Amino acid sequence: MECCRIKLPKLGWVSFRKNRKQTDFPETITNVTIRKTPSGKYFASVLCLTEVAELPVSANDIGCDLGLTQFLIPSQGAPVENPRYYRKTEKQLAHAQRKLSRKKKGSKNYGKQKIKVAKLHERIANQRKDFLHKESTRLVNENQIICLEDLQVKNMIRNPKLAKSVQDAGWGKFKELLLYKANWYGRTVVFIDKFYPSSKKCGCCGEVNPMLTLSDREWQCSACEAIHDRDRNAASNILQEGLRLLAA
Repeated sequence: MECCRIKLPKLGWVSFRKNRKQTDFPETITNVTIRKTPSGKYFASVLCLTEVAELPVSANDIGCDLGLTQFLIPSQGAPVENPRYYRKTEKQLAHAQRKLSRKKKGSKNYGKQKIKVAKLHERIANQRKDFLHKESTRLVNENQIICLEDLQVKNMIRNPKLAKSVQDAGWGKFKELLLYKANWYGRTVVFIDKFYPSSKKCGCCGEVNPMLTLSDREWQCSACEAIHDRDRNAASNILQEGLRLLAA
């Protein structure tokens, strides 16, 4: 990262490391926000006015089914595994938090251990954010129309059995990133209704299987006898419904 300087009111020139590839900031800078993270690091967020060029029109359209075992199952192409950053660091985090609970509040050792816990949380958040940025950017670059199910994340985290895994997946943040990047680069994101039976509907004949349970990963249509992978079939149905809504 390149070392630069920024002039701040009452502080003067302050050195910082720039993490962007561009050599210079755009001419129009509206404001700079300085913030300190719980781990003790300082960040300067520079808000600039700049023009974003739209991407060339793509011939690809995609439907995506979001999951917990696999983060994203597309209507075509390979599924994306869920990295589960929090789950992988959970034991290490619990150990650090137990050590913190044994320290005397206000002591120097308490302050040191508190920073260690904050750094673990920060690393998990940064890993998840990096993953979501890369996946959302890849989808926007490769596809003209992106169809997703309108998941109610706030309602899902009320379930104590799913809350930790749903928050670890970061579906809400992914939706937010996808929307603003699609708006920037001239792409279209379509959300289908949460009650649409994407998993239970046969992608070949349209027959709905009301007996399908969450444990059924493969099923056979009783009408046309087509065999479906549950998630891939759902992604295909999401694409078809999204294109229908867009046409309507």
